[in-house]
Amino acid sequence: MFRLSWESLLRLVGVLFCAYSVDICQALEMPQKNKSTTSCGTIQASGPDSGEPPPETDARASLASGDRAERSETDLGDLEIIKSPSDPKKYRYFELTNGLRALLISDLSQVHSEHRDTDDEDDDDDEEDGDDEEDEEEEEEESSEEDNSEQEDLDNEEDADSSEQDGDSKDSDCCTGVRKKKKGRSEKQSAAALCICVGSFSDPEDLPGLAHFLEHMVFMGSEKYPAENGFDAFLKKHGGSDNASTDCERTIFQFDVQRKYFREALDRWAQFFICPLMIEDAIDREVEAVDSEYQLAKPSDSHRKEMLFGSLAKPKHPMSKFCWGNAQTLKHEPKEKGTNTYERLRDFWRRHYSAHYMTLTVQSRETLDTLEEWVREIFTKVPNNFEPRPDFSNLQDPFDTPHFCKLYRVVPVRKIHALTISWALPPQGKYYRVKPLHYISWLIGHEGTGSILSMLRKKCWALALFGGNSETGFDQNTTYSIFSISITLTDEGYQNFYQVIHLVFQYLKMLQKFGPQQRIYEEIQKIEANEFHYQEQTDPIEFVENICENMQLFPKEDFLCGDQLMFEYNPEVISRALALLTPERANLLLLSPEHEGLCSLKEKWFGTQYSVEDVAGEWGEQWAGDFPLNPELHLPAENKFIATDFTLKTSDCPDTEFPVKIIDNSRGRLWFKKDKKFKIPKAYIRFNLLTPLIQESPENLVLFDIFVNILAHNLAEPAYDADVAQLEYKLMPGDHGLVVRLKGFNHKLPLLLELIVDYLADFTTTPDVFSMFTEQLKKTYFNILIKPERLGKDVRLQILEHSRWSVIQKYQAVVKNLTVDDLMLFVAKFKAEMFVEGLVQGNFTSAESKEFLQYFIKRLQFQPLPAEPPVLFRVVELPQKHHLCKVQSLNKGDANSEVTVYYQVTALIKLKECEDTHLGEEVDRNWFEVVTEQYLFNRLNKEIEALKQMTKAELVSWFMEHRGAQNRKLSIHVGASQTCADPAGNTGDARSSSYGEVSKLTFLPASVALAGATAITDIRAFTSSLTLYPYHKILA
Repeated sequence: MFRLSWESLLRLVGVLFCAYSVDICQALEMPQKNKSTTSCGTIQASGPDSGEPPPETDARASLASGDRAERSETDLGDLEIIKSPSDPKKYRYFELTNGLRALLISDLSQVHSEHRDTDDEDDDDDEEDGDDEEDEEEEEEESSEEDNSEQEDLDNEEDADSSEQDGDSKDSDCCTGVRKKKKGRSEKQSAAALCICVGSFSDPEDLPGLAHFLEHMVFMGSEKYPAENGFDAFLKKHGGSDNASTDCERTIFQFDVQRKYFREALDRWAQFFICPLMIEDAIDREVEAVDSEYQLAKPSDSHRKEMLFGSLAKPKHPMSKFCWGNAQTLKHEPKEKGTNTYERLRDFWRRHYSAHYMTLTVQSRETLDTLEEWVREIFTKVPNNFEPRPDFSNLQDPFDTPHFCKLYRVVPVRKIHALTISWALPPQGKYYRVKPLHYISWLIGHEGTGSILSMLRKKCWALALFGGNSETGFDQNTTYSIFSISITLTDEGYQNFYQVIHLVFQYLKMLQKFGPQQRIYEEIQKIEANEFHYQEQTDPIEFVENICENMQLFPKEDFLCGDQLMFEYNPEVISRALALLTPERANLLLLSPEHEGLCSLKEKWFGTQYSVEDVAGEWGEQWAGDFPLNPELHLPAENKFIATDFTLKTSDCPDTEFPVKIIDNSRGRLWFKKDKKFKIPKAYIRFNLLTPLIQESPENLVLFDIFVNILAHNLAEPAYDADVAQLEYKLMPGDHGLVVRLKGFNHKLPLLLELIVDYLADFTTTPDVFSMFTEQLKKTYFNILIKPERLGKDVRLQILEHSRWSVIQKYQAVVKNLTVDDLMLFVAKFKAEMFVEGLVQGNFTSAESKEFLQYFIKRLQFQPLPAEPPVLFRVVELPQKHHLCKVQSLNKGDANSEVTVYYQVTALIKLKECEDTHLGEEVDRNWFEVVTEQYLFNRLNKEIEALKQMTKAELVSWFMEHRGAQNRKLSIHVGASQTCADPAGNTGDARSSSYGEVSKLTFLPASVALAGATAITDIRAFTSSLTLYPYHKILA
């Protein structure tokens, strides 16, 4: 029996209910993290059949010699732009008469046009075109009853622990929110992005957040297309999406859409930069949208840290500005002061949205000549005010103040101990060819023998460490560059945080003593060159977004590689940066729930409680002198996992469109597909170690989580070299088994798999490590449950899925006295009996792939399971009426609420007529079929065929039938805590804990508007009498 969420239902109905769908999605919309420019962006296409190795030394010179964009007689590409040999796209750069600079990307490769030929054949009637739309919010709910929901939440929460540290995180937050309407799964769409070199640094002193507000307001219609939400409706109707973000010195807009509507979409979009209406009546509505983003961001520890850090800058320096904006700064205060926000907004647009500040990137399956014709015709009309660009480069040393170089104790929202050590350096962007901070962060973040994290893990003081610069506008701009080292501490690590800091300073002193190492630099250079040479293609909307910003940062020849390649080794540049990373220049930020009630200061905008103090005397004195080095800290050895064989293997079995079963016995099953489409020397290996043991009790689930965490901990040091050599691996505690996922260059991938299986077979731990991860797991479960959206999901799945244990039940289990003996007994049972199912795709032969499964069987020596293990939960059949379960948020300080409406229906068809942009997307789709044991690898084609046979009348009839009085409807409401802080930020007694009890639910009465719904106040009693749907399976 299929199940369909409300959002997915709206997607099927398409244009008929488009406006309603837009409203729902906007109402449920969560703020998205702004993207960060990183040193390992990706572009993918067919690689050369020869599989030749990439250049080993001078990446730029070698790539430039033969791998520039091709030139043809009819469609000339730009010969000066360096691109990957694996990239089949053509590029052309030019500048319009108004100063706008444009990069055209023509993607006419056969690989990327296999499925798109149908685009021009169907959907001629505009009313049929809404079917492709996929919103991120809609996708979230689509199959949540069929995935590893709780384990994914656990995994996501652990990722959040990492990403909320500053470091070298690829997803570090920028200083403002993002308005985003993004589909959940990429299609090979046409896309465009425009970057304006203006951001929140240019906000007027009396209107904080004006740049962010303008980013919202320009979308409120144009003179040529005056409908207020017309552009969003047009994109939604034609399977597209749009996005915008405001950074410190740049603002980026991007969209994608089906190719045949790209020309019109470009014209509609360009009008926002030519003649936007910015209707005055829309001011209040969009202020509320900006304020909503701000309110949703307030519980984020990363945003709170960022605002606190910015407040340490010199007075009047733009780093100290409140870049988000909210109702207070954009509405209430301007009214009190008699400021006309609308007029100031138009003035800001005229002053800063000028063509000569703009860089544009467009990508489509058109010729370069066609794209150039469109861009010249449309974007030449963007006005140029001929004013000089905003320039803040004279405002150096923003943190040269008495407030810096202190110890700040902070009360976090989540239960986490975290230490961040930060240095403010001169701007480093101009050294992009050397990338000194990338070199230093690679060493700081190393996890092998002799590293900082290796020693901290041995002492059970830390769980993770990240070092570097995220390259967001907050971390790197024209006034300074930050270098941060962020460490997730254990309870014991928090108690010894000064010793942790001392270890970091000893490592930095060691790096300064030995100086830059050419061997290490060239090793990093080689790894980055390998990845660039065989890079996999990204979603066009993400690609153009990245490139249009690169156009503001790098010369033309480096638009595609400036943020990725290490071009030249320059020890002087690296040494200058290293020399500044000294104890006396460091600022210390220590987050811990233990600080609650001890912090008397409060940051103005996010209400973060903190205190400030000088570094403890004895430590300050030691660091000011010539303190000794630690002999256990040393530079990493040569990396043996770097691939050197890039040959594309000859297939040893017939080519197939879908994976084929090559092993099937009582101990395991293996699916295989040799890649013939993308032709790159990479592969994906995935295995699922299934056992019913996991779901026997909440205690077993907790022991399983601890087991997987400790296994990853044990592997961290020996597998780290593989990780930095672009061999990625992940151990995931699934609902029904341990999932092992690997990907990367196939040459050394088998070595990594064997390493993982060996550590699994020989698993061991100590009481100290067990205690460390048990305590951390308590915090992880707590941090999941205090988020309203996570709690709502947990309640919903507890109602819908039979025999699913909730996160609350897991939290109750973890606070019991589980022991290391309990863990070892669980692991012994886990390894005794199981069924291993796997999928291998990419540049391997079937014979090689069989060896992978055989290695599991040989090393683990497990017995077959007595019965076939379940891979899905059975779902209850809801009664034919509206049921409501309303619970109180478990976060005492969060004013946000969460509403989920779930409709249970009997059909599901999703239009996903898209093509895979890289091998990983194809693997993901096939892996879903394997882990659910559906094996319907041609599911996409069958769904598309079924949908094309539907008529609009049938769809409307179906929709109305399932939203009638007899529908099976479940509403989950998570209401704000009654003890949430008031709007003024008062929390009462300073020593009253903001960390609420999360081990039980508090059920709330329904509102008057929902008085007709049947309330659920005892989940177990409600579900005990319900019928269970059988496991569903579609037969080919």
